[in-house]
Amino acid sequence: MAAAHEARSGDAGGRPRRRVVVFPLPFQGHMNPMLQLADALHARGLAITVLHTGFNAPDPARRLEFRFVPVPDGVPGDVAASGDVIGVLNAMNAAMEAEDSAALRGVLASVIADDEQPPVACIVFDSNLLAVPRAAAAVGLKTLVLRTASAACFRCFMAYPMLHQMGYLPPQESKMYMPVKELPPLRVKDLFFNSWTDQRKMSNLLTRGIEAVNNSSGLVINTCDVLEPDELERIREELSVPMVLAPGPLHKLSSKRTGSGLLNEDYDCIKWLDKHPSKSVLYVSFGSLASLDTIEFFEVAWGLANSGHPFLWVVRQDSVKGLDGPSFPNGFEAAIEGRGKVIQWAPQQEVLAHRSVGGFWTHNGWNSTLESISEGVPMICRPQFADQMMNTRYVEKTWGVGFELEGELERGKIEKAIRKLMEEREGAQIRERAKELKKKVADCLSTGGSSQIAIDQFVNHILSL
Repeated sequence: MAAAHEARSGDAGGRPRRRVVVFPLPFQGHMNPMLQLADALHARGLAITVLHTGFNAPDPARRLEFRFVPVPDGVPGDVAASGDVIGVLNAMNAAMEAEDSAALRGVLASVIADDEQPPVACIVFDSNLLAVPRAAAAVGLKTLVLRTASAACFRCFMAYPMLHQMGYLPPQESKMYMPVKELPPLRVKDLFFNSWTDQRKMSNLLTRGIEAVNNSSGLVINTCDVLEPDELERIREELSVPMVLAPGPLHKLSSKRTGSGLLNEDYDCIKWLDKHPSKSVLYVSFGSLASLDTIEFFEVAWGLANSGHPFLWVVRQDSVKGLDGPSFPNGFEAAIEGRGKVIQWAPQQEVLAHRSVGGFWTHNGWNSTLESISEGVPMICRPQFADQMMNTRYVEKTWGVGFELEGELERGKIEKAIRKLMEEREGAQIRERAKELKKKVADCLSTGGSSQIAIDQFVNHILSL
């Protein structure tokens, strides 16, 4: 660990000896883990420069110790407003990769040439940003890749051609519960697949993302050895990269508790939580992208109201499809007075760590799943798209720290699920397993734990480039 110590100590004036450029994908669930990784590297003595797009630009005021540099992204306004993640990705990559566009290459060259900053060691980029490898190679910059989803998700991406070849994809209605024997414990319904996405474009995106990893100097996955040992082992066997590291959960390596600034947290909810008994509150959040139709929204509202349990519910302005803002059913606010609180966005790490929170109804995005596991909070799972289905499967089948709420959202079924988690014996057993898993993850993060070793290995690797 001598190199890591050297990075911490810097030169005689206490300044960092090397600098790392990071380039996150401009979505909340991707940007936060990248900034958290950057926090961990900065804490170990490395200077940080953050490249960012104009689309969903982060707030530099939240990390004054970093340098933020904009990159033209070429995303048309109508695409940016569409909410189509794959569409935004394709537009961004096409613009940054265009033959007549040297914008990204020019930005990298200017960052490298800045002699007021320490010399650049490498760029760490989100594997979905396909223009980075070529631009970095043009200016002689080594690349490292961050995967912000689970190791299981990346394994699924690597297996995508096989999944099509074996007939698992595209999924057939009659085979949704068929086990995918090559990727246990997944079933066909758990695989990464969006029916509304152009499959040729998605396959191309995944293929090129894996190619970017294989051509890099290493891969970092936001997970830890205790959560996904078999998946990490297979990835290490099948990839041709110098190293695959799992220093997660990255939010626990960061001393910061502020996100990217894309959404403003309502900290008043912490005072509200302070008034409730231990493990009594159900926290409900479906993430930064997932949404409900009006009927589903009303069923969730009445399911929460009828459960009899205190709840903190995150309802974004765009939480209900087709509406500019949510409209609650008549009588809902009176029914939950003093027992339920609705906010637009929560400081989720602080909420999940609060003593009064006894359960989490989640969409099972990977960040939310990791944050819940890290605090020992059991889950009701309601996945919608992308990797959320496989995350749910691992929560329920592999770790046993939650269960899926399947089928149509109906208030009686919702009420029953809440009581199962918060009151019944099965919920108590799930809570106990969540408590045990929290301890195992904490061991990975402790001094000498696998996550701490991994981040020090990463610093050493960066300094060797």
